[in-house]
Amino acid sequence: MPIILAKLEQHTTPLSAAAAKRANHLLIVLAKAAKPDAQTPHTSLLNTVLTRRKKKFADLAKSPLSADTGNGALVAWVMIDDAQSTFEKHTAMRKALALLLAEEPQQIDIAVLGDAKAHLALAELAVYTAWVNGITLPERKKDNKNKSLRNIVLHGYADKSGFAALRAQAEGNVLCRELTVLPPNELTPGTYRERVKALAKQHGWTREEYDFKRLRKMGAGAFCAVAQGSDERDAAIVHLQYRHPEATKTVALVGKGICFDTGGHNLKPARYMQGMHEDMNGSAVALGILLAATRAKLAVNIDCWMALAQNHISPRAYKQNEVVTALNGTTIEIVHTDAEGRMVLSDTLALAARAKPDVMIDFATLTGSMHVALGSRYSGIFATSEDLARDAIAAGVQSGERVCAFPMDDDYDSALDSSVADVKQCTLDGEADHILAARLLQRFIDKRPWIHVDLSAHSCKGGLGAVGTDTNGFGVGWCVALLGKIIK
Repeated sequence: MPIILAKLEQHTTPLSAAAAKRANHLLIVLAKAAKPDAQTPHTSLLNTVLTRRKKKFADLAKSPLSADTGNGALVAWVMIDDAQSTFEKHTAMRKALALLLAEEPQQIDIAVLGDAKAHLALAELAVYTAWVNGITLPERKKDNKNKSLRNIVLHGYADKSGFAALRAQAEGNVLCRELTVLPPNELTPGTYRERVKALAKQHGWTREEYDFKRLRKMGAGAFCAVAQGSDERDAAIVHLQYRHPEATKTVALVGKGICFDTGGHNLKPARYMQGMHEDMNGSAVALGILLAATRAKLAVNIDCWMALAQNHISPRAYKQNEVVTALNGTTIEIVHTDAEGRMVLSDTLALAARAKPDVMIDFATLTGSMHVALGSRYSGIFATSEDLARDAIAAGVQSGERVCAFPMDDDYDSALDSSVADVKQCTLDGEADHILAARLLQRFIDKRPWIHVDLSAHSCKGGLGAVGTDTNGFGVGWCVALLGKIIK
């Protein structure tokens, strides 16, 4: 299904009284230095609301306000302080728009107030946030109706491209979220492959699939160990390519795509199995980035590798103490069958490294210990150089999708020493498991520049940054910003 965002209508002129009267749902966005005057529509209403709530005008920078007008319309006001971080600005804008979107309008009018320099920044924030929150994610209720926002009318600024780059990023974010929330009986490795096939045709991507039979013949024992527990032999590594004629750098994106994770023989209890249909989020992030880069026509070559499988329990499922041989010849002692993500990623990274990309980036909902370390508001990263780590953190600041860098020193490897194989898959202690997972995965990148993203922030109750749904598409905006740094 194509991603259909709200149509954007732009007006360079400020919001007029007539336009304000026609708007049923209106967001007024103010720069901190700007203050509406008597000529600005609904100024008297704002003053009345501020007085009734015993607030000052500057308080709009802390929390947005809304009020009904005399003709039954709903107006919301928000102030954006340029000194705030991108994350704080996104959060403020999301909360303001939520006041309007709660009524499921078909159209929202947005007016930006401030000097000419502020208009661009305010418009970008408002339009992007409206696009990503105006979409209704898939649901299967009997009375299900499309409640998505259809039109955005922007007053006070017009972008010649129609904010094309932001629209592309929003489309990538929405694709990621739509895939992630699909129930596991709808998104199996097989149906996922069909969806990817349709997307590849739509966007002109080169596609190649490495199915279970081919991978077993190639010697991808780590991936096949996980996939062999499923009755359906529909697991595969899917490779998509985007090429730009002016590109000088090639980036490999690798995503964990476990469509459901039971934990295997080390079966998860019900509490921790709930939501495991979202264990494919890393692959959806990689696919969303590919879509955003394609739609924005970024001058970079991208190889997207998606490791699609399920971790089932069955007589054929892999088990503790087995030793398997990965694609690059490394032997792995199995310690815990619920550490399946690092297994499928090992072979996928080894496959991606064969093309010698300039940078490799993998995305995975990989470890509970990263969630313990950071909660659900940051994601953790590991990088093979300080320069890459700095760029990754800067991209988080720029995009509002925040990341924290973790150590990955060699001496952690002692915990993975095995008496029967080259390396243990993990330990049963749980200590620093996010670091040990990164140390294991590093064995499969063939010494390429690499960033590993452990997506602890992929789901955050109540939304995160610009996005109001729990499943927030974290990683798409971050990587788009990082790609901009890589291709400079």
